Amino acid sequence: MNINPKDYQYTDDILNDRIILITGASDGIGRALALSAAALGARVILHGRNTQKLEQVYDDIEKIGSALTPAIAVLDLSVATGDDYAALADSVEDSFGKLDGLLHNAAILGQRLPLDQYDPNEWAQVLHVNLTAPMVLTQVLMPLLRKSADPSVIFTSSGVGRIGKAFWGAYSASKFGIEALSQILAEENTHTGLRANCINPGPVRTNMRLQAYPAENKDKLATPEDITAAYIYLLGPDSKGITGKSFDIS
Repeated sequence: MNINPKDYQYTDDILNDRIILITGASDGIGRALALSAAALGARVILHGRNTQKLEQVYDDIEKIGSALTPAIAVLDLSVATGDDYAALADSVEDSFGKLDGLLHNAAILGQRLPLDQYDPNEWAQVLHVNLTAPMVLTQVLMPLLRKSADPSVIFTSSGVGRIGKAFWGAYSASKFGIEALSQILAEENTHTGLRANCINPGPVRTNMRLQAYPAENKDKLATPEDITAAYIYLLGPDSKGITGKSFDIS
């Protein structure tokens, strides 16, 4: 299914008073969405592993005059323990009491090699960060999502998460898993208000894209700011009832 961000029109308060946690919020799509969501009235929880980068996004949100102060949640998904996840959930509960939106944006690329040359340890790390960590984070935050009147979970997919592609190794496998995880979560919550969907952002000018395609002309790519409307749609009330879907940004 396609979402064309240019076709979605929304009001300036579409996310008013919603509490939204964004993983990988220090740059790229996560940063762009954090700024956009804050400008639209949301209180944004900025997740990442680099405190300095998150503080810069925090300052940028304050500069746009957001009425709600953002929060910072530093957590390295590659080494986080169960206690670390629980502490993050406790912090969100103590500060806000609920969670209306959760965007899983953080990921790592891993090696671009044939399977017979792929390092098993790196394979395990990519699968952990890209697939296991989103599952665990969703799990610990589920009680807070269920306190929301309209909770939405968005997983970040990829074209190589639908059709396997040579040399994409663990990244491709992890994104196939993300598609399944989103569908499972949606199916398990058909009788609740919680919805779960995937977005494949397509070719976007991010550090990961440039790492994967170093020779590509980045000036021809969409910017993260160009595609935020699709995420706003799925995080906001206009997509209520839409769940278990996987969208491509056209």
